[in-house]
Amino acid sequence: MNNDKVNILGVNVDMLTIKEAAERIYSFLGGDKCRTVFTPNSEIIMMGYRDDEFRDILNSASVLAADGIGVVYASRILKKPLKERCAGFDIAVSLLEKLNGSGYGLFLFGGKPGVAEKAREELLKDYPDLKISGLRNGYFDESDEGDIVKQINESGADIVFVCLGAPKQEKWIYRHRDELKVKAALGIGGSLDVFAKNVERAPEFFCKAGLEWFYRLVKEPSRFKRMTVLPVFGMTVIFKGKRYKKTADR
Repeated sequence: MNNDKVNILGVNVDMLTIKEAAERIYSFLGGDKCRTVFTPNSEIIMMGYRDDEFRDILNSASVLAADGIGVVYASRILKKPLKERCAGFDIAVSLLEKLNGSGYGLFLFGGKPGVAEKAREELLKDYPDLKISGLRNGYFDESDEGDIVKQINESGADIVFVCLGAPKQEKWIYRHRDELKVKAALGIGGSLDVFAKNVERAPEFFCKAGLEWFYRLVKEPSRFKRMTVLPVFGMTVIFKGKRYKKTADR
């Protein structure tokens, strides 16, 4: 383990800012293979902690950024603080600014039927010179996966936003990374709904204060059950996290 990563319960998170993550991903577009980008929050890291196979998928990423204030707090507990929270949505926005007018093509994959179309419409208002090469909703059977890969490849896209939710998106990207002709595949959860303006992002105050989770919980009380993983994650880091860190630092 080098000083550019922090091991949180076996998951090796990159110590990056949003800007640095976007710059690294943009640099992949000049490469010759598909690089993978995952943005785990506390819940996703706990999935990796409990599932060795999924943890290995996370650790295979070319960029593994911390999407969640809980992950940032965990790094501080482990005395190796991350630079900042790097939400997948924020990385995507920073990347879109670079893609606008670049000629590189973007494929939007995920969401309910119609969401990708609406996201394209809204994105082109903010980034009129953005090249959107293709769209596909996130509803499919396993038998459809080959056709989806073919559709992405035939679109000529250089990068794909995969918005299927965790762990589905990470597993899908990992499973098809050698077949995809794009140079970067990003798993960024519900970002398409935000781009489509179907879901409102938390106000800047909540994001900067690390309280976006609270804002979303108030807006969507059904998320309460999912949120119960946060104290479990915190306690696991406190009591077991240093063991992983020591192993990584050897």
